[in-house]
Amino acid sequence: MRVPAIRFTGAGGVEVIALGEVDVREPGPGEVAVEIAAAGVNRADLLQRRGRYPAPPGAPPDVPGLEFSGTIAARGPRAGLWAEGAEVMGITGGGAMARRIVVHERELMPVPAGVELVAAAAIPEVFLTAWDAMILQAGLAAGEPVLIHAVASGVGTAAVQLARAVGARPLGTSRTASKLARVAGLADGDGLVTSDGTFAAAVHARTGGGAAVILDCVGAAYAEENLRALASRGRLVMIGTMGGATGPVPLGMLLGKRATIIGTVLRARPLEEKIALARRATAQLVPLFERGVLTPVIDRVLPMTACAEAHAHVEADASVGKVVLRWA
Repeated sequence: MRVPAIRFTGAGGVEVIALGEVDVREPGPGEVAVEIAAAGVNRADLLQRRGRYPAPPGAPPDVPGLEFSGTIAARGPRAGLWAEGAEVMGITGGGAMARRIVVHERELMPVPAGVELVAAAAIPEVFLTAWDAMILQAGLAAGEPVLIHAVASGVGTAAVQLARAVGARPLGTSRTASKLARVAGLADGDGLVTSDGTFAAAVHARTGGGAAVILDCVGAAYAEENLRALASRGRLVMIGTMGGATGPVPLGMLLGKRATIIGTVLRARPLEEKIALARRATAQLVPLFERGVLTPVIDRVLPMTACAEAHAHVEADASVGKVVLRWA
């Protein structure tokens, strides 16, 4: 089937974004076709557009989109988890900015009751990334202070809510004071402005011993300051390298604090791991949205045809929470 899709005509700026078409196959055994209603914009889409983050094997190389919401349009053989027309959301290696996508049925999660279908596109990538990294891998527990960099980003706003949901104490950094003001309600006013990369002293002053967990999307530029900000036996979880992928690390400080550094990615994981995460999130995260404990933070919703505008807005670091693109 030929369907509309956002496509990259090459590597570069927003001028390479175009509305075109893409072939979508019929669902195979255990698979479903989802009619996509909306897709969230992620930093990975911007990096892919610039030729710096290619799609993993099996994902379309020129159709962006890592998360989506929509309805079940067709079911392949032995696919019985979802009824046709069911509202679902999910993550994918790419291709979410097409009108239709084929995925394994167990990769999908139900749209939480009370959340609008388009708004649900702002949930999967950021909430699963933050939950998996900060709680499942780093073991963030009640009462522990957690430092969340880029707290006004999609992942940041999700991480603050998840920290509060488990009874942890969220602190956040941002280079923009106005952004911290907009998310102050999420973080109970514990925002920390950092324009020069120094935040360890403020973290220790607020916590009395440092952060038990740090969720970091910056990388090399914050490496030493992160270790200074960590508490003894703290856990530093790396989910991105926006501030550089290589740089010096004070290993003596790492040893002295008996700290743990965890590196993680979500996009390129094997199908089995993505299914396991989706099933666990269905049981543990979806009910939190239905009870109002968690909510997607959306900066703006734009038509899919405004993809270039959305990329420019995110690239200018102007958004708070998620930018969502919807099909008309």
